[in-house]
Amino acid sequence: MEYFSIDAYTPAQMAARVEKAGIVKGNLDFLSMFTLSVMAGAFIALGAVLYTYVIHDSSLSLGLTKLLGGLVFCLGLILVIVAGAELFTGNNLIVMAYVSRKITLKRLLRNWAIVFCGNLVGSLVVVFLLLQSGQWTSAGAAVGVKALMIANEKVNLTFVQALSRGVLCNILVCLAVWLCFSGRSVTDKVLAIIFPITAFVALGFEHSVANMYFVPAGLVLKHNTQVLSAAEGLLGQVPDLSRLTISGFLVRNLLPVSLGNIIGGGFLVGIIYWFVYLRRTAVEPVRKLMTKGPPVLAPGKTAARAVEIMERHSVGSVLVGESEENAVGIVSEADIVRKVLAADAKLDTVKVEEIMSSPLISVDVKTPIHKIYRTMTEHRIRHLVITDQGKKIGFVSVKDLLRGAAP
Repeated sequence: MEYFSIDAYTPAQMAARVEKAGIVKGNLDFLSMFTLSVMAGAFIALGAVLYTYVIHDSSLSLGLTKLLGGLVFCLGLILVIVAGAELFTGNNLIVMAYVSRKITLKRLLRNWAIVFCGNLVGSLVVVFLLLQSGQWTSAGAAVGVKALMIANEKVNLTFVQALSRGVLCNILVCLAVWLCFSGRSVTDKVLAIIFPITAFVALGFEHSVANMYFVPAGLVLKHNTQVLSAAEGLLGQVPDLSRLTISGFLVRNLLPVSLGNIIGGGFLVGIIYWFVYLRRTAVEPVRKLMTKGPPVLAPGKTAARAVEIMERHSVGSVLVGESEENAVGIVSEADIVRKVLAADAKLDTVKVEEIMSSPLISVDVKTPIHKIYRTMTEHRIRHLVITDQGKKIGFVSVKDLLRGAAP
């Protein structure tokens, strides 16, 4: 049972939690993944709807207006994190599980593709519902004019501008998600979300999933005569909407912004934190699972002595030999139970050499976990000695591997 604490998780613990979440996300079935991604697209779109409505008639300065808009936009990610959903930008952090070789490249790309498409569907559903609701025509269609201008501004960015803003955006979004893994309560998570998300919105950075709502909304409003008339009245001229097209949306905005989001979230947040906290574990995956510095017991000693050493060192096995380098076998708790206690023999009369498992097989500390399982299966053993540059540094059991695989 995990030790109970109300303190926030440390960065190293957060990295391990993000990695485990990546494994779960990478292995979700299609229906669950797609459904949750549709929900995430809708959640982010709702945050965008609220953002548009709140700032459309603001008389505050530009900075304060953007700040207020960013604050209310947080609704989207709060719903994603607390209610549970699959968001493409946040899922860029799955690269941590991939570079640790816990999921395959195929699983990573499958998740991104399905979630990206699901987010788009969810966003478009909200666009359709907004169109039917008439909400854009409220306040003399001023809300619709603001939505139209937001979309038009996005498709008029250059490729480099859209890419750069996508990078900067998802650095902040993935940091918000990362900070959520430090929290132990809903309040912790909400507070962790507010500042990074408010910052990216207020600074005008580009979020691919938010744009799946913003730009399609503009494409719809481009053909709304009431909104166009209001726009001409408010702006004093007919707005130039020549780039507000489907190709403008997909090529001029969504493509560079999505690439930027992957770079910002996957590489500049995910890979960097993996390098700092998970690199060594990934290179030497068994090191954190093994029993370090295995105690050694001479072959002629009794099982009772083995039990005593196990208790003293809080381990489940001991090596058998005259020294660590000359070990010839291994005795585990299971050996004692099956070969001594179950046979009604006495612990102080049975020698460890009579019940040990041998020959002693070793693997290098850098050996992947799946190869360790395979070695155990091929040799029909439950323990392996772990070596580092030929020196014995510990041993690992099936129980250790299973404990390490538990979420």
